[in-house]
Amino acid sequence: QVQLVESGGGLVQPGGSLRLSCAVSGPTLDHYSIGWWRQAPGKEREGVSCIKKSGDRAFYGDSVKGRFTISRDKTKNTVYLQMTSLKPEDTATYFCAATLFCATEVGAEFEYDYWGQGTRVSVSS
Repeated sequence: QVQLVESGGGLVQPGGSLRLSCAVSGPTLDHYSIGWWRQAPGKEREGVSCIKKSGDRAFYGDSVKGRFTISRDKTKNTVYLQMTSLKPEDTATYFCAATLFCATEVGAEFEYDYWGQGTRVSVSS
């Protein structure tokens, strides 16, 4: 079974940076695209980013485009989300998930087969 473990969350000030990691068990990166989703209390889950299993395409939600960058390291079976210029509205629990389709629009979370347990990000002064 595919397992994903997120790490790297924490408390940062507005304008700061943070890098999240998603460790994936087994050779998952050879078979699945990996996406990042986030959910704040009282809000719906939001697609943040996704990187294709081939590594040649990536997708970003409009709210993070130009500020976040997704990447992968196949030697470590790890996907990263580099977050810069963080805003208070980025505060949420961030999840990584495995998918065959790499979509980030509303409702696309049902295209993801496996999910991690999340890591909390808080942006506050």
